[in-house]
Amino acid sequence: MYTLLKPLSIREELLKKRLFIFTPLDFGRTFQLSKYKAKYFLEKESNGGLLLRFKKGLYGLKTDLPSEEEIANRLYQPSYISFEYALAYYNMLPEMTYAVTSATTKSTRTFMVDNKLFSYATIKQDAYTGYSLVKREGKSFFMAEPEKALVDYLYFVILGKKAKNDRLNTLSLKKEKLFTYAKLYQRDKLTNLIKELQ
Repeated sequence: MYTLLKPLSIREELLKKRLFIFTPLDFGRTFQLSKYKAKYFLEKESNGGLLLRFKKGLYGLKTDLPSEEEIANRLYQPSYISFEYALAYYNMLPEMTYAVTSATTKSTRTFMVDNKLFSYATIKQDAYTGYSLVKREGKSFFMAEPEKALVDYLYFVILGKKAKNDRLNTLSLKKEKLFTYAKLYQRDKLTNLIKELQ
């Protein structure tokens, strides 16, 4: 089948199988290719324009890119979208952010994909909760609930790793939920900061 790999038919097959983000193993299985042939094709087409290489071992169709939220979830796992990006998504910040910000239990990392920055900040395992699967316009991704996104963000504010945005709109949030999530971080300074919110 390898000799029949034509970009147009590849694209059609990937779309049919809803493989918007895939590894060389996924690709090889789909087109019955050896590991070597799959890798060769992926590298060739990443340079040739059909595919976009998100990072080593992770690809997508350049013509039919998944949403940046879906890319964020797959780029570095485990992770869920939080902090400034989630706050802007929930209209708690007045502007969208340049980076897609996520929480992870792994080491802090950043990636640049197609001129978009994806950043991942480490939180402790006990605090890795308060997110759910968001389904929107045929896309699905893990994102923090509004209260958890704010608590994650404020935790990094008290650590001095993020600057506090004074234009935060927190009126619609449930205070009891904020305190529940804040307890996971076990920092009095965080709880006190939440008490000061309007």
